Amino acid sequence: MLAVEYHANDDVRIVELPVPEIGVGELLVRLRACGLCASDVMEWYMKPRAPVYPGHEPVGVIAAVGEGVQGFMVGQPVFVHHHVPCMVCHFCQRGSFSQCATFRSTRLYPGGLAEFIRVPAANVQLDVLPLPGDVTFEAATLIEPLACCVRGINRAAIQPGDSVLVLGAGSNGLMLAQLAQQRGAISVIIVDPIPYRRQRALEVGIDYVLDPQEQSLLEQVFAVNSGRRPDIVIVTPSSIGAMKQGVELAGPGGTVLLFAPSPPSEVLVITPHHLFFQEITLRTSYSAGPYETRLALDLLRDGRIRAEQVITHRFALQDAAQAFQLVAKPGDALKAVIVVA
Repeated sequence: MLAVEYHANDDVRIVELPVPEIGVGELLVRLRACGLCASDVMEWYMKPRAPVYPGHEPVGVIAAVGEGVQGFMVGQPVFVHHHVPCMVCHFCQRGSFSQCATFRSTRLYPGGLAEFIRVPAANVQLDVLPLPGDVTFEAATLIEPLACCVRGINRAAIQPGDSVLVLGAGSNGLMLAQLAQQRGAISVIIVDPIPYRRQRALEVGIDYVLDPQEQSLLEQVFAVNSGRRPDIVIVTPSSIGAMKQGVELAGPGGTVLLFAPSPPSEVLVITPHHLFFQEITLRTSYSAGPYETRLALDLLRDGRIRAEQVITHRFALQDAAQAFQLVAKPGDALKAVIVVA
């Protein structure tokens, strides 16, 4: 079978691997589509692990069912989650699924960008979701990233009537902004320097779209938010500069949510005095669990998040190198998906 093997953003190879053999409780899934994530091109994270077989947003059709598996059958369309929690440890009991040791140790083999994927028994039991007939494979690739956005919105603790500022109008930024509207935010503002992305944000109905290069961003926010700083700031870029800007923009009593990681050696300098007296909460959100994936599927099925507004580019598996280059330097693009006929 063919699989994507990552060495660097400019060195993505298509290699031949044997079709995985499955064991008790496992599934073999034939890939139909898999989205690419910004983390797939985060070289500080990916290159030290190379060669690595990436892809964590796959959907496909069950090709084989292992002994003891119930509720699934050959030919069934499914979403498969790459990580699953144990549901019983201290962290799972607190709802911190991404901190669970099982969550961090489970993975798909060889990865989500391979013609056939072995799904471990733990994943089969907890987070393989049958796809309804009205959700296409392409749309279903958004289940995992949308689930991450759902968890991020939950951790941001948006209250009805809040004003929300999203830094970054990529695919996650657009989904986060739409979810904020659906959670009752009275004003949602999105910021991006790329005209194409600002236009896409307007097309999906975001209330205000700002260009950070036009003038003082704070003055622009004041102009559309009744002279107030936002109650919630969601930072989608992984840069320290964006994180610092997010903290500086947050209003009194507000929350800043960091939605992407910086390299481990970089440091965000903050002023505790400012956070304390302004009562600003700094939070992060990493990945998603089985509750969020199910809600994400419901949101896609009900049309609350529309895949055609988020997915802009499609590539064959053999053209994965081009897809990785696009995601590394997106420009006029949002979400890229690998599609297998």
